[in-house]
Amino acid sequence: GLSSQTYSNWVVRARAGKLVTVDTRRIQPVSELQAEVSRLKRELAIACEERDILKKPPRTLRKLPSEVRVYR
Repeated sequence: GLSSQTYSNWVVRARAGKLVTVDTRRIQPVSELQAEVSRLKRELAIACEERDILKKPPRTLRKLPSEVRVYR
């Protein structure tokens, strides 16, 4: 999916030592407690949305007359 020019640029920069790489030491692993807090926050947001939907008044169609009129 990459163009040959992009790949070529990466190779040239890597050989020159100018290729920027991601420093994996800066990325901190998520602790179990942080993962649990994130999961609970997602569940709470979903529960709040469901509650808010149930609080809204139901939408109904306008009351239609019981007889149908046909115009000629």
